[in-house]
Amino acid sequence: MDIPFAFFGFAALSIARIGYVGFDVLPVNKAALVQKIIAQLAAELEGYAQSARSAHAEATDEQSKAENKYDTRGLEASYLARGQSRQAAETAEALEQFAALPLRDFGPGEPIDLGALVELETKAGTACYFIGPRAGGMEVAQGRREVLVITPQSPLGQQLVGKQQGEQWDMQLAGRRNACRVVSVA
Repeated sequence: MDIPFAFFGFAALSIARIGYVGFDVLPVNKAALVQKIIAQLAAELEGYAQSARSAHAEATDEQSKAENKYDTRGLEASYLARGQSRQAAETAEALEQFAALPLRDFGPGEPIDLGALVELETKAGTACYFIGPRAGGMEVAQGRREVLVITPQSPLGQQLVGKQQGEQWDMQLAGRRNACRVVSVA
């Protein structure tokens, strides 16, 4: 069913085009969402660890020994192994922070902060964001919704933290201004 609605005087959008629009409570279980984030981080961690082991093995392999002063295969493999190890360590730290993240419900008058699940409405539609300690940019499917993890340090996170449900403002991102409204905070 294609039901139009208006948003701050912008052209009508249709529910069929943008998906579910909830105005009171997000239909997302935060504990299940965080478990999905942890599972994705664990999978990433395993991938980085495996890549680091592989790059380390290549760097220390007898065939990677330099044959002349211009042969840098072993050196390049060692740089790659170090980078993969750092990425694995950062992912492990993010995993620990999400595992220790206290989950709480945010009331309608409470300001957005770490652990909040936010539904934001713009003229382009609605989007869901989870304010997490790390792993900004990670997308997690939760039912029919996509939830994007952002950090309080990100440009959008800086603008959202402290806002409350129902608050409207002109959001400044990538040099553009967009009217937006916090539909719900959970």
